This record gives sequence, structure tokens and C-alpha cells, in this order.
Amino acid sequence: MTGAGVVARGRARSRRRSNLVALALAAVLVVGAAVALSLGRGFVPLDDVLSTLAGQGSRSTNYVILDLKLPRVLAAVLVGLAFGVSGAIFQTLLGNPLASPDVIGISTGASAAAVLCIVAFGLSGTVVSVVALAGALATAAVMYLLTWRGGVTGARLVLVGIGVAAILLGVVSYLMTRAQVATAQDALVWLTGSLNGRGWDDVWPLAVLLALLLPAVAALSRVLNVLRMGDDSAKGLGVSVEPSRLALLVCAVALAGAATAAAGPVAFVALLAAPIGRRLARDGTPALLVSGLVGAAVVLLADFAAQNLPGLPQYPVGVLTGSVGAPYLLWLLARANRTGKGG
Repeated sequence: MTGAGVVARGRARSRRRSNLVALALAAVLVVGAAVALSLGRGFVPLDDVLSTLAGQGSRSTNYVILDLKLPRVLAAVLVGLAFGVSGAIFQTLLGNPLASPDVIGISTGASAAAVLCIVAFGLSGTVVSVVALAGALATAAVMYLLTWRGGVTGARLVLVGIGVAAILLGVVSYLMTRAQVATAQDALVWLTGSLNGRGWDDVWPLAVLLALLLPAVAALSRVLNVLRMGDDSAKGLGVSVEPSRLALLVCAVALAGAATAAAGPVAFVALLAAPIGRRLARDGTPALLVSGLVGAAVVLLADFAAQNLPGLPQYPVGVLTGSVGAPYLLWLLARANRTGKGG
């Protein structure tokens, strides 16, 4: 067999593995959604869940499943999917495992804008979500302008993002100290990242945004693969490097901003999902689909656990994801320091 044949066979094997992993993760999501809809507060037998989803439920099961549980489950899946794909784009494009929206300031920009709305103007609901998305986009624009030096490099964007995040965290802290106690509590729940009380009004805008953004990401995924080889190689293959990088960054920022607008800055999902997805797929690509499915599974399972841990109140989902993600971040920093890449 020729060398080209060996390479083609290896790529086909990698694609099969990636597809099988994606199917397995989709099955995990289906099972997790069924468990979340059936068990926990407001228990509904699984056969009643299925009949309700088929349009044959009673008034009480329709209320519990369709009005209370299903919107929250869908919000968890969509939020995790958006964070997972966004983190995979950032980490691949910038070549840095720390380059996720919650580390480099994108989520912090959304949080600062949302807290400003809640504390200074007493706003709530959809308005806060829209302003949070605008805050994420505005923060990304500022970071891009501060990073630009005839182009954008991953290390410089990460450092600028960490600095911008520190400034924005100071703004958030100041606003919280000036707020009334009740208002500060509302803002704190939002800052933690929570799916409590999420309904269809939160699901539909996020679903529409993902329906627009994910096809654009899919169309740009081949360009992302080429950009991984370096700017010179990408230019040699006919890729317009900076316009392509900017388009990918806009998609990644919009995904993270939309997820943050819907559920708050759910900690470390974007940071964790991408490396787990790449390790599972093992196909040499950014594994955007697998990373998104990992993110969806993480948020769905973490939210179910946050609602139903024995002997505990109903915690925001960000508490659980943060408790897992923070040690991973420390491990990343320690490894970078050992290998001489800690800066």
C-alpha cells in the first residue's frame, strides 16, 4: 500500500472514531435528559415523561415537564454546547490551553455589563441578557484592538485578556459594594452561573443564535484546521489569515456571549470541554462537535447534581463546574511552569 493510502486509511479510522464518540455523547445527553425530566424535584415516571413529550400527558405532567423541567434541560444542553464549541475555537486558534472565554475576559465582560444593568438600573430578564451579549462583544473588540500589532498572536491576546478581565472584575466588585443587599444577591446568583428559573423565554433566543452561529462555525472549521499550521503555511495555502481569524473569533465570542447571557458565566465549561473533546476524538482536529457535546453533557449533569445532591439546597450550576474546573486550571498552570511555558 502506498503512503497516501496509509494516510487515507488513518484519516478514515480517525473520522470513524470521532463519529462514534459523538454518537456516544449524544446518547449520554439523551439518557441524562430523560433522567433530569423524570427524577428529582417533581418526580414523574419515565413512561409519563414519554407520553407527555408525545402530547398525551395530563395537565399536571404537562406543567411539570413542559413548563418547568424541559426548558431548563434544553437551556443546559444549549449553554454547554455553546461554551464547548467556543472554548475549542479559542484554544485551537490561539494555540493556548488557557485561551477560554472565562479566563481571557469575554465572560467577565458579559458579567460586568449584566451587573451594571442589575445594580445601577434595576433591570432584569431579557434586557440583562441582551446587554450581557453586547458586553461580551464589546470586550472582545477592545481586546482585539489592544492586541493588534500588524496581526494577532495567541499569547498576546491571552495576556491582554487576563488584564482586561482583572479590570472588569474590579468594576464588578465596586458595583456589588454599592448595591442594596437584595439587588446584590440577585447579581451574585447571576455571576455564579445558574439555570434556576429558566423558561422558554430564555431557551428560544439562545436556540436561534446557535442556529445562526453553528453553521458559520462549521463552514469555517476547515480554515481553522489550516490556521493551526501557522500563518505562513496558511498563507501559502491561499487562506486570508486575519479575516479568517477575525471571523472565527467573532463566532467564538458570540457563542460564549450567548451562553453567558442565558445562564451567566458558568465557570470553566469552555476550559474543560475542549481538551476532553480532543482527547476523546483523537482525530488530530479541533474536535468542535465533540467538544460541544462534552460541554452540553457537563452542564446538564452538573445542573442535575446541583438540584438533587442529598442534604444540600439547590445550588447554581456554576458552583459545581467551578469546583471541578478550578483544580484543572491550577494543574494547567503548574504544568506550564514545569515545562518553562508559564511566562
